[in-house]
Amino acid sequence: MVDNSNPPDEQPAESVSNQTPDDDVVTRRPITSTWQQMKTAEDWWAIWCALVVFVIALSAVWVVIPAGFEKHLERENYYENQPELKLTSPLKPWLGKPGGWKQNPIDAFYVAATDDSPAKSTYVGILGAFIAIGVLFFIAMKLRGENAIGFIIAFPVVFLLATLAYVLAGQSVINAYNLEYALWALLVGLLVSNTLGTPQWLKPAVLTEFYIKTGLVLMGASVLMGRLVELGIPGIGVAWVVTPIVLISTYAFGQKVLKMQSRSLNMVISADMSVCGVSAAIATAASCKAKKEELSLAIGLSLSFTVVMMIIMPMVIKTLGLSPEVGGAWLGGTIDATGAVAVAGETLGKEAGEVAVTIKMIQNILIGVTSFFVAVYWVARVEKDPTGPSPGIGEIWYRFPKFVLGFIAASVVFSLIHGSMIGGDLIVDAMVGGSTKTIRGWLFCLAFVCIGLDTNFKQLLPFFRTGKPLALYVCGQTLNLVLTLAMAYLMFEVMFPVTAE
Repeated sequence: MVDNSNPPDEQPAESVSNQTPDDDVVTRRPITSTWQQMKTAEDWWAIWCALVVFVIALSAVWVVIPAGFEKHLERENYYENQPELKLTSPLKPWLGKPGGWKQNPIDAFYVAATDDSPAKSTYVGILGAFIAIGVLFFIAMKLRGENAIGFIIAFPVVFLLATLAYVLAGQSVINAYNLEYALWALLVGLLVSNTLGTPQWLKPAVLTEFYIKTGLVLMGASVLMGRLVELGIPGIGVAWVVTPIVLISTYAFGQKVLKMQSRSLNMVISADMSVCGVSAAIATAASCKAKKEELSLAIGLSLSFTVVMMIIMPMVIKTLGLSPEVGGAWLGGTIDATGAVAVAGETLGKEAGEVAVTIKMIQNILIGVTSFFVAVYWVARVEKDPTGPSPGIGEIWYRFPKFVLGFIAASVVFSLIHGSMIGGDLIVDAMVGGSTKTIRGWLFCLAFVCIGLDTNFKQLLPFFRTGKPLALYVCGQTLNLVLTLAMAYLMFEVMFPVTAE
């Protein structure tokens, strides 16, 4: 736990690396074999749970593929004319979330009729998501030898809090200001933990890392390698050149200038801000053994600045008169959350929105790369004992967050299906849009609720006592904004200008 008598960023550096078994850390070095870990460890079970979802989701789409589907798509004019042929997952009506509302929150559970679809309630989809996630994680907890009964008792309450967060985010005024569910989920959890307190019987369902790791593996199906081709070298320049420069510079600034003694806090904030927000923070926290309080602080900073940036940046882009390509690339390379990038990009038009989301997707690929190199650096430099033997590759392997392998595997497999198989794009889109995206959203929402339930303001106050974490984020994000804008202009206006047709 955090020692409130000394701010974490003022504790001796060795206190971060030499943690006792009682320390509340995101991950610890396993003491069993890799094979045993594959049967019990949370990282591996995040992969197995996601694999089950993928198999069911893909199979559901596969069985509704109409006869002659491939022959129809082989027509030369299909992708040119886009005929009325599309796939819809049969799971889509059974998986959903609360909708929007204006004055009565009950309306969130009822979708009015439109020209394209009849009126329907969202109860069935919400209940379907509750059952699917509950059963999946109950089985996982049972097979891992964890408290499965305690989980199934507490899970309905955690899911109810996540539902409340979705409902709050769906209010028309709140939605207009782009205050997304992640922020509300975190606030709902914080409200409970800092007033009533999180009861012990609820803890078996407070599985922050398990939820979000599984969600990240599912996200791999949406991070397609084909995105690299869409923007080519300009996209890679913005997403892959600036990001490591900002990450390394921010971390060095925190250590050399701000003198932050908690290296793990410094690294998690740097990765969160420079790579892609919460997803990178979770993966990096596992690599550097960050404490949960440090992870909560980094995520809180990320969400707060995301809300501000997604509102202000489009206005700045319009004022500066930037092109859709430069403006979209600037948004995609700096705003942390993918959803926030999409919303902010759409305010600038379809073209800017597509560029912004594509840049963010290319940047998301760096999650695995970042977590790997952080694990290597932490083992080889931060935790190296000058008087002891040098750590081997085994230590890096044990430290590396294994769920990232699932993320990478999902990205590769579904990229191949999407790009190499006839109609693969329609199949993957139907699978993601009809099921995995919804499940992923619920898992992220549950994770944010759990972060709030696991966080107490008294534990966070020492982090803010010196103001160094906030200064680190502000300075790092400022550097990120300047370099990303410069690279976006260089790529899209100077080196690879877009010519009007």
